[in-house]
Amino acid sequence: MAHRKILLGSTLVLAAAMGFTAAYAQNKPAAPAGGAAAPAAEAKPTCKLHGKACCDPTVTAHLAKDAVFKACGESDATFLGEAGAKDDCKYFFKVQGEKEDDTYVDVYAPAQKEVPPQPTDPFFSYKKAGKVLVTDKAKSPKAAPMLASATGLYYPAKGYFVSVRASTKVCTKPEATKLAASIK
Repeated sequence: MAHRKILLGSTLVLAAAMGFTAAYAQNKPAAPAGGAAAPAAEAKPTCKLHGKACCDPTVTAHLAKDAVFKACGESDATFLGEAGAKDDCKYFFKVQGEKEDDTYVDVYAPAQKEVPPQPTDPFFSYKKAGKVLVTDKAKSPKAAPMLASATGLYYPAKGYFVSVRASTKVCTKPEATKLAASIK
């Protein structure tokens, strides 16, 4: 009896591998007229992906990739793609000799009822650059390498804030300060 089960199971696996399931598919009942249609094909992304999802337009409205291109000297040729998450968008760029995970401009723009006028950051002090606050100094020696690797920008607004972390490999500190003017 056990040999029959193994033989039957092997036959079914072999039949499926050889395409005999197509005969079953041909004998399936047709969808009722005017009834449910076939499942829609998965939608193609509308962006150049570098993650699982495109960035949400409500986040990119605060800092568009074209503004990053202009301020940081990047282009479509160096743009690897974007990775979107809730309230967050990361733009990735190709920089010779650097890992892709370290060459980004990250935009975080959550909705909030009460927005602090400045970041509550225990690691860095900020200075004003127009309407935006820019990381200025590390408050401890351990935070200094983080400040050297990325520039932080903070823009408080009514009902939301925008926080940008720009890798210094993509956007130097002067370029990031120039980028601050594009934040909405």
